[in-house]
Amino acid sequence: MRGAGFLAIWSDVAQQDLVDYRHWLTREHTTERVTTRGFLASRVFQAVRADINRFFILYELEAPEVLDAPAYLARLNAPTPWSQRIMPRLGNFVRGGGTILARAGRGEGAVVAPVRLERLPEQPQRLADGLAGVDGIAAVQIGATDLARTSVQTVEKGMRNRDVVFAGILLIEALDEVSLSNAIRRASEIAPVGLGNLANPEIYRSIFALDARLAT
Repeated sequence: MRGAGFLAIWSDVAQQDLVDYRHWLTREHTTERVTTRGFLASRVFQAVRADINRFFILYELEAPEVLDAPAYLARLNAPTPWSQRIMPRLGNFVRGGGTILARAGRGEGAVVAPVRLERLPEQPQRLADGLAGVDGIAAVQIGATDLARTSVQTVEKGMRNRDVVFAGILLIEALDEVSLSNAIRRASEIAPVGLGNLANPEIYRSIFALDARLAT
């Protein structure tokens, strides 16, 4: 993961909207985002569960200031017709962006656990290093949400029912689900109680990625 900033989004999609949503993401929306000044890449993941279509999108940003920069706000205040159709249909929408506090490891994993943090760890780099040392772990990132920049009101935000925010994110990337589960157990040992939902975090598989260098 490159850059000093991030934007993380979760949402649920009804089965009848799934094809339209996937086409929107891969054929318009992620391209629109990564061609916006300050966006470096987009990665899309789907939850490993059969009862719901839940997606996690991670945007890599040059800096947290991208979140309320004129280029991105112009996109948010002029959603495309396709975005206007999709946005109101997204359920359980969670969105937050900010600063990367710590990272360890290298590369990207096939499966990830994006844990929303209730509060930030006192020693984020220690936590990242400890998890990256677990067998089968590719990389670990810890980010802090910039609530002010995340909470800027826009036309696009007004199209959704309500955006949930969070204090930060712990993203663990692994080669396989067994390694990911081992790292999650290790995180529970290192991290203090109340850090986040480490007891039963959702696991996601990578389904799409787009680098800004390939989108133009």
